[in-house]
Amino acid sequence: MAEAFELSEIQTQHIMDMPLRRLTSLEVGKLRDELAELESLITALTEILSNESVLKKLVSSELAEVAKEHQTDRRTVLLEASAQPVTSAVPLEIDDEPCRVLLSSTGLLARSATLVTEASEDEPRSRHDVIMATAPAMTRGAVGVVTSLGRVIRVNVVDLPNLPATSGSPSAAGGVSASEVMALEAKERIIGLVRCPQTDEEVQQAPSLAVGTKQGVIKRVAAELSTKDSWSVIALKDGDEVVGAVEVSNEDSEFIFVTKDAQLLRSPISAVRPQGRGAGGMAGIKVAPKSEVIFFGVVDPTWSAEVVTVAGSSHALPGTASTSVKVTDLEQFPVKGRGTAGMRCQRFLKGEDELTLAWAGTAPARAAGPRGAAVELPQEQSKRDASGMPALHAISAVSGPA
Repeated sequence: MAEAFELSEIQTQHIMDMPLRRLTSLEVGKLRDELAELESLITALTEILSNESVLKKLVSSELAEVAKEHQTDRRTVLLEASAQPVTSAVPLEIDDEPCRVLLSSTGLLARSATLVTEASEDEPRSRHDVIMATAPAMTRGAVGVVTSLGRVIRVNVVDLPNLPATSGSPSAAGGVSASEVMALEAKERIIGLVRCPQTDEEVQQAPSLAVGTKQGVIKRVAAELSTKDSWSVIALKDGDEVVGAVEVSNEDSEFIFVTKDAQLLRSPISAVRPQGRGAGGMAGIKVAPKSEVIFFGVVDPTWSAEVVTVAGSSHALPGTASTSVKVTDLEQFPVKGRGTAGMRCQRFLKGEDELTLAWAGTAPARAAGPRGAAVELPQEQSKRDASGMPALHAISAVSGPA
């Protein structure tokens, strides 16, 4: 017994001294307790199955527990208290007025009045005031959202929150998350906005759309009428994705590419001829092996422009490594031909081996953190090939005046 049950000599002797009747009574007691539990469970289940009111009460309580654990904020508003069917359409009580659609650095969408007042340099910053893209529209019209997969998704402007009129730069703090007004695929990101013309006259007046990809491809797409909910604007190669999409309103504009290995190319947009939606574009910048494009944009030469770059380490976890930031006048970079290599735009410090973020556009630049909080940039501009200054806060987005 000691070997079979791994008992000590004292335990074995104690069991041997116990009467057989006592051992049997212990097991019988356990069996009786188990039987009582099973009978109680059977009685409760039988009552639930035989009594409809008890069944409904149980289902109601379980649904309440599920709702309490997995509840989310309501995204709709109940307008009718009764279940009467709608017999006539309700007219849209919103005036068809010009407006602007805004896209913030945190992916918030909103519409605002077209009136814009110039912001002063000492204007206080606010959360979500870094507007990555804007597009003119009508309140009863639509706007296109360009994604990293080369798609344009139509969004009704009336579905977007209307921001109150404010002085200075707008803030999209009252906007709605893009995921609530459109369905995005896995790993698909919002890149920019484009206007959706509704008539042939609007098509002729609408600017073309310039897109740049991670592999250094550039493409211009002429505006077209489309009644689809979404459509493609570029045929992407395997592993490629769109990193920038900007409307071209001035043929004298210049396109800017910035790569992860700190190479910047500035070239005339007129060198890129418009193509159809199904085309794959043309060479924009020569990208070095193991590098990729992290920024593409278009700059109007009639405005002063600057370049913002942030350097860090490719081996560090996101948000954990120290970074350096640099602001440079775009005029320090000479214009080169399309399809050529760029020029170095930031010298790496010890521990840095790549650019984690880059932007080029109309000055003054504004930066924001991961949650939309304002981040101050260096006031002094640096030389083209200089290193950056230590960044006091994490920078996840940069843009110019909205």
